[in-house]
Amino acid sequence: MAMDNKERRNILVTCGPGLVEYLMGEIEQLGFPIIDSHKGGVITKGSLIDCMKLNLYLRTAYNVLFLLKEFRCGSPEALYKQVNILPWEKIIDPDNYLCVLSRVDTYSINNSMFPNLKVKDAICDRLMKKMGTRPDSGPDRHKVVVNLFWKKENAWLYLNTSGMKISDRNYRKMPHKAPLRECLAAGLLMAAGYDGSQHLVLPMCGSGTLAIEAAMIAQNRAAGLLRSNFGFMHLLSFDEDAYKQMRVDARKMSDRKGLQKKIIATDIDPAAIKAALQNAMTAGVEHLIDFGVCDFADTEVPEGDGGIVLLNPEYGERLGETEELEKLYKWIGDFFKQSCPGYSGYIFTGNMDLAKKVGLKAARRMIFFNGNIECRLLKYELYSGTRQIDKQADVEEE
Repeated sequence: MAMDNKERRNILVTCGPGLVEYLMGEIEQLGFPIIDSHKGGVITKGSLIDCMKLNLYLRTAYNVLFLLKEFRCGSPEALYKQVNILPWEKIIDPDNYLCVLSRVDTYSINNSMFPNLKVKDAICDRLMKKMGTRPDSGPDRHKVVVNLFWKKENAWLYLNTSGMKISDRNYRKMPHKAPLRECLAAGLLMAAGYDGSQHLVLPMCGSGTLAIEAAMIAQNRAAGLLRSNFGFMHLLSFDEDAYKQMRVDARKMSDRKGLQKKIIATDIDPAAIKAALQNAMTAGVEHLIDFGVCDFADTEVPEGDGGIVLLNPEYGERLGETEELEKLYKWIGDFFKQSCPGYSGYIFTGNMDLAKKVGLKAARRMIFFNGNIECRLLKYELYSGTRQIDKQADVEEE
């Protein structure tokens, strides 16, 4: 008999640093409570059925982890015992594939791989005793995934109902140079207030992640609809009929009509636009995005107030040298002033010295991380007419 997939327990939804605020908003919008949060995630409450919904809809999350057990743990032997006592024969099929991941900060462990081995052995030994066979195991996250968090003398054991990170939407088949992770792109758009009701202009679009995430947001398209594999599908309790109905409901909620406002995405590199178009086709949103090859300053900016223009220029960490980029940032400021009156301008950068070259005073500075690089999403109010000149003469200061 499988475990009860309607039993409510704590659920830890993990995310990248800087995304917690937006993840909390998403979780609340889906009707789930916020029990706690920290810089790496949000704790809510629900069932394994609820985990399917969270995996399907969340845009800014990494993983949805369903709590199996919280316990005191002072040694590897205690860890083995606490894991082995769980009824794994009701949770996973012994013929399945098992991956164990751990994050450990305790004085009794100096080898990060050792806890993984202890958890794996505890699960496999239990299944061998009860079922007469044991699962294969390894690092691949394509089937059953179990997560251990062990800090000092406290441990938490979770079923990872996502498997692979849900930030991997499965549409980015042709990545370009230094692409944004999908969950970060979604978070940047949320921070900019994008909801599809305004024009969105994306010069320097690269492989199109921002444009594709924007099209999905504008259509209210569930982020996980393109995914065919989640960790919860490999649990004995998986309710396939319930999940199929969940996907049907998600498709009904999606607005498949054309957008009232434009999404314009350009790049000077034809290879980038080729990759972006292919990725958008995979996502099924290519008809919603106006792609073009041109210098960023030649990008079409539709007339009218209330639009958003967002650039993710190089910032000297991975793709370009700082000295060569100073002129580029000044040109971005000129582009904002000359071509984008009435818009809100945004620059996502990891180099605040370069940001000063924009020549405009940022109205807001929001912290995000691109990998290990601390970045800022800088907002500029680009007023129409004389206000644009009067209010924005100040040079950017950190």
